[in-house]
Amino acid sequence: MKDAIVLLSGGLDSATVLYMALESGYRCRCLIFDYGQRHRKEIARARKIAKKAGCAYRVIKLPFPWRASALLDKKADLPSGRSAGDMAGGIPSTYVPLRNTIFLSMASGWAEAIGAEAVFIGANAVDFSGYPDCRGAYFEAFDRLLEKGSKIGAEGRPIKIKAPLLEMKKSEIIASGAALKVPYELTWSCYKGAKAPCGECDACVLREKGFREAGLEDPIMGRRDDKS
Repeated sequence: MKDAIVLLSGGLDSATVLYMALESGYRCRCLIFDYGQRHRKEIARARKIAKKAGCAYRVIKLPFPWRASALLDKKADLPSGRSAGDMAGGIPSTYVPLRNTIFLSMASGWAEAIGAEAVFIGANAVDFSGYPDCRGAYFEAFDRLLEKGSKIGAEGRPIKIKAPLLEMKKSEIIASGAALKVPYELTWSCYKGAKAPCGECDACVLREKGFREAGLEDPIMGRRDDKS
């Protein structure tokens, strides 16, 4: 059986990618990061998703020493009330400096250590907040880095970074995940860690738009009456 490492954040996209990898015949190990993010709710959700999928997982505590992101600094304002169209205007305050580079490096190191063929990540470059490390050119460059900077790359069998959601609309991601029976009720997208999603941050807006366009009911966003 093929082995893969899956970066699992607890969100909708990473959960979908996990189930896609499993459907493709990979034996998956999930890598979850506790990097000092604004709340720990997504870490708990990631654990539940991995267990539901029957996958081994590791939680790596890697607190980023900088606070140059609204996802790391609780005092910083989160972007709120923006439409999906507004998000195309630039890189938002929720960008975490080089987060995917750090995560992919860790995942690739684990993959090389255990002989895994691939690393899966739930990045998307269509319905997304404009992060530069969620674009096709970035992943092409990272593939070249692994070809040149790893032992197995030097031997001509580099680890492949797989981002199957990259060119998909959020509605297409959700429809695909629903067909794979992804437990979306376990996922968490909101940048805030309250009992229910705020419905106003970028992540909530994109999630609501995706479910609406997919013609499906979101098992999470309907619980917004209780925001305590």
